Amino acid sequence: MKDIFQMYNIGHFINQPHNPTEFEILRFDEMAEPNVDDFHKHSFYEILWTEKGKSRQIIDYNEYEVKPNSLFFISPNQVHHFEEWKPLSGGTILFSEDFYLLNRSNKDPLFELSFLDNLYSNPCIEFTKKSFAEVSNLIYQIEAEQKRKDRNTSIIQAYLHILLAQVQRYIDTINPTIVSKKYLIQFKQFKQVLEDHFWENKTANYYAEQLHITQHHLNLICKAITNNTATDIIRARSILEAKRLLTFTDKSIAEIAFELNFSDGSYFAKTFKSFTNHTPQDFRSKMSEKYRTR
Repeated sequence: MKDIFQMYNIGHFINQPHNPTEFEILRFDEMAEPNVDDFHKHSFYEILWTEKGKSRQIIDYNEYEVKPNSLFFISPNQVHHFEEWKPLSGGTILFSEDFYLLNRSNKDPLFELSFLDNLYSNPCIEFTKKSFAEVSNLIYQIEAEQKRKDRNTSIIQAYLHILLAQVQRYIDTINPTIVSKKYLIQFKQFKQVLEDHFWENKTANYYAEQLHITQHHLNLICKAITNNTATDIIRARSILEAKRLLTFTDKSIAEIAFELNFSDGSYFAKTFKSFTNHTPQDFRSKMSEKYRTR
């Protein structure tokens, strides 16, 4: 399925599209505005840290107000728009999956971070002043190492690991509900396979087979992480893509239903309304006016 959004790498955000860099750290007041589409996808992870000021971010139709003493996380394949801001102090950390994993193929250490690749929790984390000071100190150490002429990539990677581990510890402190790391890893593996096949309209059993688990176990995992069934999550991903196609393309509703492998247009419309409380045409009219006129 052809993507309707431009996928940008880190180089695009420093206006060097052919630069293969896998890590950058930039302050808002020092960075040039990147030459990217308003609505776009990243091939990398981004952390916005805000010391002062406010901004409004949009990720796949969800709007977030980002306040001081906070971190905002953007993951690969999410449709992101930096909507508006008031004078900001802080900056952004951009890093690839390979950079975090030290070029290892096992993604479990990345999947264990509950706040990444997660559509089911708020990507904006507000800290107490004390906790944010601890996080900021780690960011400043990363920044200082990146600016050294003799900078050491291994040191930057180590600081990044510590920073994200510190964030996870803070989340675990304010939200003591314990989620099995094994379940979290399996859920993200499911989401990864889903991203490759959602448009084929496969069943929950298909995804369970791909993960070498039973459908019952897949449902247990999904309920534990999101309180939804696997089928709900599969359908929600199709509906998300339908929303994108309705908003940002001129394809007919019948064409969209066909592209997402719904049996017919009326079934697609019924399913869409059950998830959104809008008919596809009403949603298109509302969202096109809101987003495509920007």
